[in-house]
Amino acid sequence: MSNWYNKYLSIYGKPFSEVPLDIVEGTRDRLAALQSSNPIASIVVIGYNEETHLQACLWALSEIKCNYPVEIIGVDNDSKDRTAEIFEKSGIPYYTEYQHSCGYARRCGLQHSKGKYYFDVDSDTIYPPMYYELMLQQLMKPGIVAVSATWSYFPDANHSKLGLKMFEMCRDLFLWIQHFKRPELSVRGLVFAYNADYGRKEEYRVDIIRGEDGSMALSLKKYGKIKFVYDSRCRAITGYGTIGNQSLWRSFVDHIRIQSKGISRIFYRKDHYEDSADNLVNNV
Repeated sequence: MSNWYNKYLSIYGKPFSEVPLDIVEGTRDRLAALQSSNPIASIVVIGYNEETHLQACLWALSEIKCNYPVEIIGVDNDSKDRTAEIFEKSGIPYYTEYQHSCGYARRCGLQHSKGKYYFDVDSDTIYPPMYYELMLQQLMKPGIVAVSATWSYFPDANHSKLGLKMFEMCRDLFLWIQHFKRPELSVRGLVFAYNADYGRKEEYRVDIIRGEDGSMALSLKKYGKIKFVYDSRCRAITGYGTIGNQSLWRSFVDHIRIQSKGISRIFYRKDHYEDSADNLVNNV
């Protein structure tokens, strides 16, 4: 049985020059039909040098099933490839952020968004058709300030389906245990959405290289609950940017080594974290 994302893989990883024109034009037409002038949610796609992934992301996004009014906007983080051109040809409004980092890009998107709710979208990630509607249904519940979902990786020659399934099961179990006391540490930016009214009060941190979404989640905790959505229909699929091209076994061992440090954190809450020197933008 084919996976829902197989057709998007036909162009994922390919330069824009190899993407068929009918896919580009069809994506543009469907995205235009989705745009609302009075959105309840803003879907914000950020990208830096994502020419080989962005069109696949937008293609999937153009085929979402969502009964709520949304706007779809893009942020080009001053890319050096054809990322900006892909945004241009998609027809969606997009903005250029000249300061480099996910924090700057996400902050730019938040500043230009109009919806009450804000969806992070990474250009190298493909989202299933019911993702936005189901996530919104949870986000709109009383007392919920943010939602985060699960994600998988594309199987390829170096990563088997079975190996990925085992790796993801172990990772998801750890994140589930961790989320009870430290939900901000279990949030991942590629599958994160939140109440933008509160987010605009807190803003994104732009002085760190990684963890801008976890930091936002930490700030949002005082307004309500962070809910984790485990519905398989919300499970996004992405490339290997977070684990690299190393083997799954090597990735698994590295995750165990990193996560085992300070493992006692899963037993108590925390509202402040010290930044490590190697994660500060000024030290790059």
